[in-house]
Amino acid sequence: MRAVPSADDEGQEARPFPPDLHDVRHLKLKAALLLVWAAVSFGATFFARDLSLSWGGWQLGYWMASQGTVLVFIAIVVVYAWAMSRFERADEAAAAPAPGREGADG
Repeated sequence: MRAVPSADDEGQEARPFPPDLHDVRHLKLKAALLLVWAAVSFGATFFARDLSLSWGGWQLGYWMASQGTVLVFIAIVVVYAWAMSRFERADEAAAAPAPGREGADG
């Protein structure tokens, strides 16, 4: 969790965290990942019977529906963690004071 600088921290102005921008980015990311999740979980299982390829006595469609969706779910978690890390770094960079501006007011 990141602390927002207060007015008494070394003469810096208190800057509130921009929750609107933060929430919009989160909502777009979550919506996109949920759409991928829905497409994979419902689409792959619905169309698995149409894949009539057989490999080693197993239906390839069954394997793709059971194992492929798990791999996609793991990829969704990795993408979410990566994107959230980028959002946090961007927010910290935006909240940091500009270099060389520490003594400009005095």
